[in-house]
Amino acid sequence: MISPAFAAILASGRAQFNGRAAEARRRFPALDMAAFGAFLHDGVDPLVAAVAAAAPERAGSVTLAAYDMALELVGHGLAGPAAKNPFLNTVWRELAPSFAPLLAAAPVEVLGMLSNAAIHLGAVAAARPAQWQRELAALAPQVATVAQLRAVGQVLAWRAGVAHFRQGALAAADTLPPALALAAFGEPGAQWQQVHAQLMANPWRGNADGREFGSFAGLGGDFGTPPQVRATPDGFVVRSAERHYLLVADAYGAVLHGATAQEFELAQAGVPASVRLDGATVHVGARSIALDLPAGDIGMVANAHTLAITSPWTHAIRLLPLA
Repeated sequence: MISPAFAAILASGRAQFNGRAAEARRRFPALDMAAFGAFLHDGVDPLVAAVAAAAPERAGSVTLAAYDMALELVGHGLAGPAAKNPFLNTVWRELAPSFAPLLAAAPVEVLGMLSNAAIHLGAVAAARPAQWQRELAALAPQVATVAQLRAVGQVLAWRAGVAHFRQGALAAADTLPPALALAAFGEPGAQWQQVHAQLMANPWRGNADGREFGSFAGLGGDFGTPPQVRATPDGFVVRSAERHYLLVADAYGAVLHGATAQEFELAQAGVPASVRLDGATVHVGARSIALDLPAGDIGMVANAHTLAITSPWTHAIRLLPLA
């Protein structure tokens, strides 16, 4: 059963909604109306009910906007029971209602923003969509405008593993009220200028251990052969099985993009003088890290912030902060 508010709006505009559905079927011949009906119940009803409770005078216009967008999303196979990206269903059902006041004011912008974020996060293998959803829902009472929602969503996507968002997320965070920016980083009571400066200077702030990235493609991983790595200012260019990638990593996650053989050749090899290898122990300044690798043939390369370690005996790349 759908909520009384949603049922009343659908009944009062039955001809209009039927016309919109008929037009959508012409645009999307594969549109599954049963799947659309299921998404109305599962994804649209909760947000309409939330808006009806918060701003009843806006429930009708929000329903129209959500109905049209739902037709398009289901028509493209992005929403509904057979969705390519089931996280989008969850965002409409569980997250969107948290932003009822913003939905009432700008339904197209808010639903479009949340939907695009869900699709993108669902497509990034190393991202943590559930974390993004949980943290954004917790901040919903503090988000007062669509611009703030966009900025907070970008910051939290970076913190949920979308490492290549780093620079854009920091710029977006600077547009927020300091208290909201600090809340987005889980550091209420700190000084935003100090936190911002530390984040800019050190991509590994808050993660002194670094991370390991990559595994054998035959087991569902990323690399067909043990990778070779070279450094760029933004990350590392990786060669494996004649394929090339750009690896971007920081304290929050690691993401792999496509790259070219030329980019690999132009990237830098070598490590700073503060890094040395003694058998299977790597020394980074005053720190010593024992590697779970056979001594010999261990490869090391670094950019300004990160040391990448490889071996012909593993498909994984070990990433260690230099700071």
